[in-house]
Amino acid sequence: MKAPLSWLAEFVDLDLTPDALATRLTLLGMEVRAVESRGGDWKNVVVGELLTVEPHPKADRLSLTTVFIGVGEPLAIVCGATNIAPGQRVPVALPGAVLPGDRRIERTEKMGIVSNGMLCSGDELGLTSDSAGILILPGSAPVGATLASLYGDTVLDIDVKPNRGDALSIVGLAREIGAITGTPIRFPAIDVIEGGMPVGERLSVTIADQHLCPRFVGRWVGGLKVGASPDWVQMRLAAAGVRPISNVVDASNYVMLELGKPIHTFDAAAVRNGRLEVRTARPGERLVTLDHIDRSLDDQTLLIAGDDGPLAIAGVMGGAESEVGDGTSDVIVESAIFDPVSIRRTAFAYALRSEASLRFEKGQEFRLARLGADRTAQLLAAWAGGTAAPGRIDTAPDEPEAARVAFRPGRTARLVGLELSAEVQSALLGRAGITVESPPASEASVSVPIARGSRPLDVTVPVADTLFAVVPSWRRDLEIEVDVVEEVARLNGYDQVPSTLPATPMPAFRQSPMALRDRLREDLAGLGLREVVTHALVARGKVEAWAWARPVDAAEGEAAAGGELITLTNPLSIDHATLRQGLVWGVLNAIAVNRRRGQDDLALFEIGKGYGRVGDDVHEWWRLALGLAGAFDPPAWNRPRRAADLDDLKGIVAQMCRLLDLPAPIYEAATSEPTLHPGRSARVTATNADGRVGLVGFVGEVHPGRAAAEDERVVGTLVAELSIAGLSIGQPPVARGVMPSRFPEVERDIAVVVADSVFAAEIEARIRASAGPLLRSLRLFDIYQGQPLAASERSLAYRLVFAADRTLAEEEVEAAVRAVTEAVIGAGGRIRA
Repeated sequence: MKAPLSWLAEFVDLDLTPDALATRLTLLGMEVRAVESRGGDWKNVVVGELLTVEPHPKADRLSLTTVFIGVGEPLAIVCGATNIAPGQRVPVALPGAVLPGDRRIERTEKMGIVSNGMLCSGDELGLTSDSAGILILPGSAPVGATLASLYGDTVLDIDVKPNRGDALSIVGLAREIGAITGTPIRFPAIDVIEGGMPVGERLSVTIADQHLCPRFVGRWVGGLKVGASPDWVQMRLAAAGVRPISNVVDASNYVMLELGKPIHTFDAAAVRNGRLEVRTARPGERLVTLDHIDRSLDDQTLLIAGDDGPLAIAGVMGGAESEVGDGTSDVIVESAIFDPVSIRRTAFAYALRSEASLRFEKGQEFRLARLGADRTAQLLAAWAGGTAAPGRIDTAPDEPEAARVAFRPGRTARLVGLELSAEVQSALLGRAGITVESPPASEASVSVPIARGSRPLDVTVPVADTLFAVVPSWRRDLEIEVDVVEEVARLNGYDQVPSTLPATPMPAFRQSPMALRDRLREDLAGLGLREVVTHALVARGKVEAWAWARPVDAAEGEAAAGGELITLTNPLSIDHATLRQGLVWGVLNAIAVNRRRGQDDLALFEIGKGYGRVGDDVHEWWRLALGLAGAFDPPAWNRPRRAADLDDLKGIVAQMCRLLDLPAPIYEAATSEPTLHPGRSARVTATNADGRVGLVGFVGEVHPGRAAAEDERVVGTLVAELSIAGLSIGQPPVARGVMPSRFPEVERDIAVVVADSVFAAEIEARIRASAGPLLRSLRLFDIYQGQPLAASERSLAYRLVFAADRTLAEEEVEAAVRAVTEAVIGAGGRIRA
C-alpha cells in the first residue's frame, strides 16, 4: 500500500524522518519496499501570478499572458487554456524545467511571439486528472515558491502482510506509527448533515444468507452533482496510487484508503423502488460489469441485486447498469461486511481481484460498515453538494463485544527469548490499543487457547500465571496465546530478540520411518525394475474403472483401504480431479505413455498412497504397485527374447518376502476381480510364524477386455498391488546368519499327476502338512503336460529336503515320503512313475 506522509500526518504526529520511519516500520513487521519522493521530478516549476490575459494577435485559440514569479520582470507566456484570468495563482514551468516523463521546457516562439515557459495543467504535473485547463492554485500560494515545496510529498510503499488487513488503510498505518512513537492517533471526525425524507422510505435491504453477508449498511444521498473532485483530493488519491475519476467515485475510494473500508455507490435511478437484496446468483443470470464485460454468473457468486436482476458482484465489482455517471443526482451508498472466503473465491473465479476484494478477503472490522457509510455520505455532501437522507439501513446494528485472549506472560521468554515483566508486556500491548486485564480472582484456573483452526485446543493453567488481552475490533489476527506473544515481540522490536541456542536437549536418535520403503526401492531396482512417481490426482472414471472389487487387505499395522472418493471442488483439469484409491492405473498409464514413445519392454514399480473420505476425515493408506510389460529378458547373443509372465511377477514377490524375512507366499485364485484376467490372477498372502500378515495383495494379468477399453497398449500387462507391514513407517528386518547344519540333508523328488484345474498351491499345502517336522524346504522345479498324460492332466515335480539336528535314518525319510504320497492320493492325484 502507498501511504503519503502528508495524509498520515493528519492522524498521527510524525517526529521521525521518512527514512527513519521506514526503518522502524520495517522492524515492526510492516516492510517498507520503497520511499518515493513525489514532486522530485519537478525542476524549475514555481508559483506565478497572472497579471494579464489577452488574446493572441495571430491565433484565436491562444492567449498571451504575463506572469509574475516573484523576482525580475514579468514573463510573457503563450497559453492555450481557457480557464485562466488575471489574479490567479498558477504553476509556471520556467525555461530549462523538467516535468514528469522527462519532458523538458524551453523558450519557444509561438505564432511569432516568444513564450518564456509554460503554464501547467494538473495532468502534466501528475497532480490531478484534469488535462483540459491550467491547474489553478489557492490564492494563498506564495508567488515564487517552488511547486515541490508546496505540493511535494513523501510516499511510503508498504508491504502489508496477509494477516494484517487492518493496516491496508491510512488509519491502520497511523496506529502502527503510534505504536512506534507512543503518541495517540486522531480518528477522522464524522458528522453527517441530514435532511429530507428518511432513508427507510427510500431504501430497503434484504439479506438472503447472513453468513455470506453478516452486515449491510446503506445510506441515501440525493441532490448531488457529479463532477471533478477538489484538486487536493485528486492530488491525495494520485499520491496513493488511485486514479481520480469523479467526486462520487473518489469519495468511495477515499474512504477505502482512509479507513480500509471498500464502499460502492449505485445510481439510485437504476435501483427500482429502492429495493436491494444480497443473494447468490440464480441459474442463467448475467451481469455486465464496470469493465463492460458481459459475465455469466455461477450459483456460488454473491450478488447485490434489485428487482430487475443483478446490480453488482458483491465485494468485487459493480455493474455497468447502475454505474454513477454525469446524469446521476441520487446515489445509494453500500457499506457491507462479506464472507472473506466467498469474496476470494469469486475474485479468482472471474479474474477480478481489486483493491476492494483484497481488503474484503482479509476480513473486515465489523463496525467499519457503519463508519464507512457515514464517512462516504459526509464526503459526498462536501464534494458533490448532496444531502444525506436521515438515518441508515443497518441489518446488524448490534456490534460484537471485544474478544479476550488469555495468555501467560511467562511464556514470552520461552517462545521468543525475551525476559519481559508482565507490566512491560502490558505497556507494550497498550501502545497497539490492546488493553490487559487480570482474570477474576474467584477462578482457580483459566483456559488458554494454544491452537486455532478446525480443531482448536486449549490448556488449563493456574489463574495466577495468566492475563487477558482485550483485543480491539480491528485486530482480527489475534486469536490464540502465541499471537499475543508475537505482538509483544513485534512491539518491543524484532531487532531486540536475542540470538540464543535451544535450551531443550536434542531428541534421541530415531530411525528413519522411510527405512523399509528405501530398502524396498533398492531391492526392486536391483531386480531390474524402475521406480515411477505418478500423479495422485486422476480422472474419476479411471479410479472407478480400476478399483478392486475386494479392496486389498491390510498387512499387520497398516491402514486398510476404504472411504468415499475425494474430488476437488475446483480442479485445474478433469484428468486431475479425484484423489486415487489404488496405484494400478498410475503404473498402467506410465506403461502406456512409454509405449507411445517406442519403449515396449518395461518393469516398473511405485510406492504411494491411496486416499478416501471417512466422515469428515481424510483416510490414507500405503501400497506398493508393480507392472511388467514386454520382455523381462531382452534378447542377447546367448539367449532369445523372453516375454514377462506371471512367474516373473511371483518371483519378485518371493524376493520381497525373503527381504522381509517372511515365509514363501501363498497364492489363491482371484477369479472375482474384474480388473484382472480370471485365469491368470491370484491373491497372495505371506504370514509370519506367529500368524501376523506381513504381505497381502493381488497379482495377475490385467483383464484383456478392461485393458482394451482403456488403452490397447496395456493389454497383456502384469500388475500387482500389495500391502506390506511397515511400509507406512517401519524398519527392514535385521539380517540373520544361520549356521550350516553339521548333519547331512536328504533330498527326495516326487512328481504328482493332478487334474489341470488343481492349483499347485493346494498340492504344496498338502505336502507341507503331511511331511512332518523333518521337511526343511519344498520347491516346485518342473511342470509337464503331454504324452503319456491325459489332455486334462499335468505333472508337478517337487524337490523335498529333509533335515534334523542329527543324521536321519532312511526309515524316517521313507515314512515322511509315504505320508506325502498318501496325502496326494487322497487329494485325487497320483504319483508319476
